[in-house]
Amino acid sequence: MSESEGSTTPPSANGLGYGPVKPLAVRLNESTRVQLDIIAGLNDRTVTDEIRLAIESWIEKIKSDPAVQRRAEEVRADIERKAATKREAIAAIFDAGSPSPKSPRGRTASS
Repeated sequence: MSESEGSTTPPSANGLGYGPVKPLAVRLNESTRVQLDIIAGLNDRTVTDEIRLAIESWIEKIKSDPAVQRRAEEVRADIERKAATKREAIAAIFDAGSPSPKSPRGRTASS
């Protein structure tokens, strides 16, 4: 078997410039699947490529939705609040300005 025959990556996985891919199972009713098969054939693409293109188009559309942008900013602010709390907690534990552990009171290493 040649090296190319041993490849498990389908040619379309990176055919449109995609990097590493993760599988995603999508359940469609029969009518939608048949329509998708026909559209893919008319465009000389695989069903997988048609699905990728459709999802990418939808993502680009949704990015410009003001409601989604507001929600994304709320989520971002929440992430920042949680990160700040964790940074403060770490600083409280490991702050370079805090005194280092000392030997018990009244005793020194020489006594």
